[in-house]
Amino acid sequence: MVHGYHLILPMYGFWLPNDPRGSWSQVVRKWELLHFGEASWSCDRTELLELSEEEQSQREEAKRRLKYPPVSISGKQAQEVGRGFKKRVEKSGYHIWACAILPEHTHLVIARHHFVVEKIAVQLKSAATRELVEQGCHPLESFARSGKRPPRMWAEHHWKVFLDSDEAIENAINYVLKNPEKEGKPRQNWSFVEPFRGVEGGGMTTYH
Repeated sequence: MVHGYHLILPMYGFWLPNDPRGSWSQVVRKWELLHFGEASWSCDRTELLELSEEEQSQREEAKRRLKYPPVSISGKQAQEVGRGFKKRVEKSGYHIWACAILPEHTHLVIARHHFVVEKIAVQLKSAATRELVEQGCHPLESFARSGKRPPRMWAEHHWKVFLDSDEAIENAINYVLKNPEKEGKPRQNWSFVEPFRGVEGGGMTTYH
């Protein structure tokens, strides 16, 4: 039985459908990316540093062909994303056990809800976008047409991992907590994140 999800929300341009690292896309919908091959659907993932020089060069060239520059948010923008998440959590009653908002993607470990995970992802992204627009710091604000909202800052799709046990949830939480360190950043603490007390609601688990 599924008890939670590890949800990954990439920013626009972070992971392309024909990315040499592999992707969860089965079709390339952007004409400007078709030159770089068909969708690289795979259940496995290759780390960026594992790519050959040719593959890395191909990936960078593909990103340059995008309609808008790849999104990479600042610390201030990350704070606004977190503020948007908090508002959505309070409105929908989500229980989030871990969160890492990084420049090019966001990780969340979230409890199962009566909404399907796809709807949760849409609502969180929408809440974060709304907050950035209201605060005048949307990363693609300069590309907005007069009277229109800025282009989409999030990738169209997201990744999700179903978590079916205390161990799976604890492993996902530890992964998310440590994820900022991979980019040389400190661990993050968000007010909307609550401790995981076990599937049955037992005592607090200690993370390392």
